[in-house]
Amino acid sequence: MSILQTIDLKKYYGTEPNITRALDGVNFSVEQGEFVGIMGASGSGKTTLLNCISTIDTATSGHINLNGKDILEIKEKEIARFRRENLGFIFQDFNLLDTLTIYENIALALTINKQSANQIDGKVQDIAGQLAIRDVLAKYPYQVSGGQKQRCACARAIINQPQLILADEPTGALDSNSSRNLLETMQDMNRRMGATILMVTHDAVSASYASRILFLKDGQIYKELLKGKHDNRHFFNQILDIMAELGGVQDDVR
Repeated sequence: MSILQTIDLKKYYGTEPNITRALDGVNFSVEQGEFVGIMGASGSGKTTLLNCISTIDTATSGHINLNGKDILEIKEKEIARFRRENLGFIFQDFNLLDTLTIYENIALALTINKQSANQIDGKVQDIAGQLAIRDVLAKYPYQVSGGQKQRCACARAIINQPQLILADEPTGALDSNSSRNLLETMQDMNRRMGATILMVTHDAVSASYASRILFLKDGQIYKELLKGKHDNRHFFNQILDIMAELGGVQDDVR
């Protein structure tokens, strides 16, 4: 079952004759329970694509269907609620609130949705246990490690059981050990908790944890790569081969 589907998605900036076609007819779908990576060289449109899906930016034309509802047809006053109820986010810089404890950061979305204190506590304790951060729930973000902050961000992203989790360069601010721990956590969220994840990354190691990679070039899908039964190392090498075709693995400036 497709959770997400983009149809002839376009995002143009500027006016003739100086138009930038950041997205130029993107078509793909994400099945429920998939872990999909989006890659591409600098300027390929991958961050623009994530921003359009996340409702941070608005596409010029086309369709973005999330669980059968076209995001582009949602009224502006309903966007915030739609985002809160259907999307989870994992950001590069954590985006945790320093004045709230780890517990309160995770619980925030549930509090906004007016769930009862007992419901909130049960859900927070459960997700914190699954992500091995129950022992730091009373601490503030500045008191815990980068890896614990990112696991807090993962807990916050999945606590509402969103239709789709969007991750934008989630390992960008982490060292190699914390990056591996985070990616293993995300893979576990996908496999054990059934989370559907769409991750933008320029890093082939991070991408190798996904089950499928979409490569963008000049605002269009250039190639698709399935992991199948291959291990991460084999998949990593396949990713590198395609990135070499694309001309590099620099970060996207858009």
